[in-house]
Amino acid sequence: MQNLFRKLPKVDILMKDEKLAEIKKKISYSSFYQLITDEINDFRNKIKNREIDSFNVEDIIENIILNAEKHSKTNLKKVINGTGVIIHTNLGRSILNKKVFEQMKDIATHYNNLEYDISTGKRGNRNSHVEKLLTKLTGAESAIVVNNNAAAVIICLNEFAKNGNSIVSRGELVEIGGSFRIPDIMELSGTHLKEVGTTNKTHIEDYKNAIDDETKLILKVHTSNFKIVGFTKQVENLEIAELGKENNILTMEDLGSGVLVDFSKYGITKEPTVQESIASGIDLVTISGDKLLGGPQCGIILGRKELIDRLKKNPYLRAFRVDKLVLSALETTLNLYSDEREAIKEIPTLKMITENSENVLKKATALYNMLLENNIKTTVEKTRAKIGGGSMPEETVSSYAVRFQGSPEILEKQFREGNINIIGRISNDGFIIDLKTVFDEDIPLIVKKAITIKELF
Repeated sequence: MQNLFRKLPKVDILMKDEKLAEIKKKISYSSFYQLITDEINDFRNKIKNREIDSFNVEDIIENIILNAEKHSKTNLKKVINGTGVIIHTNLGRSILNKKVFEQMKDIATHYNNLEYDISTGKRGNRNSHVEKLLTKLTGAESAIVVNNNAAAVIICLNEFAKNGNSIVSRGELVEIGGSFRIPDIMELSGTHLKEVGTTNKTHIEDYKNAIDDETKLILKVHTSNFKIVGFTKQVENLEIAELGKENNILTMEDLGSGVLVDFSKYGITKEPTVQESIASGIDLVTISGDKLLGGPQCGIILGRKELIDRLKKNPYLRAFRVDKLVLSALETTLNLYSDEREAIKEIPTLKMITENSENVLKKATALYNMLLENNIKTTVEKTRAKIGGGSMPEETVSSYAVRFQGSPEILEKQFREGNINIIGRISNDGFIIDLKTVFDEDIPLIVKKAITIKELF
């Protein structure tokens, strides 16, 4: 053991070793010093615990190089989505158009007019960069952007219903991602929840009977992440809006997913659009930017100008405001909606939802053939891809996948881990990669990964 301890190199000697010269150039002095110190200490502990009975300096240097590669990698990284879930909450939800990214890069690497009015030379408002676009696309009088839809709901309830009652149907008391519930959001905002109706049926009379002197707002929540089917009844927006006006009470809808396109035109189940919600006369509408709208994570509040003006003065806005990158991504995404055909073609989320399944079959066939060329046998099968993301519950679109032979649990783990991270799914006792959510440029990477684990097939 003493001989092994004596073989351990000194830190200053290793810091001068030519094999580590490239690492020394890439990282700071303190990080380089720490890498070497940690590795020597690791070997010292292994000797002490009798885990090794021999080694050489080359072993230590090799480990330092491997650890340096690990340290240089970021935790947040690209993955290939082979699950077939288009808006995958765990995998970053909507993918941004590359034009959007280019604009973001320009804004991120230069000074910009975030809160500067170029025409007047005076301080500007960061919300002004997207407000006109939002009002033009939705028909709302005014709009404001916050960091997510939960924040949008909180700030509205805090401003307009604090210390008063907010009426909500029992069938709309949803729980969203991360166990975040509508009742919790209402409590946080300072309003009191007043439930009406039943889980499956709520009538306009239920709302009418619940109105009292403490009522400040009627809240309608779109159940975008679940469905109640069968013996059901819900009150339409138009009736809610009329009831609010008759009683001088504000009405609000948490629409959530932010649909600006009528999907029924493309053979997909219709979701209520933002434009329809605004046209119904509802006073305030909140939506997400990173679901079916296909933009960055944010919450968008749409409604009457005097109401939005009040929100702009609410203290919560400072805590909930978005930065230059979100505004840049949102503005560029919204610009694509000026022509619906352009939006369908250029916004990845919309493109995948409306894409002809024959295009997916071409990708699946290309992957199948490339794998076969490398003696990896698979099969191509028809699947149903999910829209996902708490947007359209159980709504699926036609797709195709490649099924691999071998233990599905082992294959799922091997594809997921390593330098190329491919997230597939286990279906009917087999591991598959659904091509609906795979981009053309990622197919060679899937083949490359498959070759490295070829012995498992």
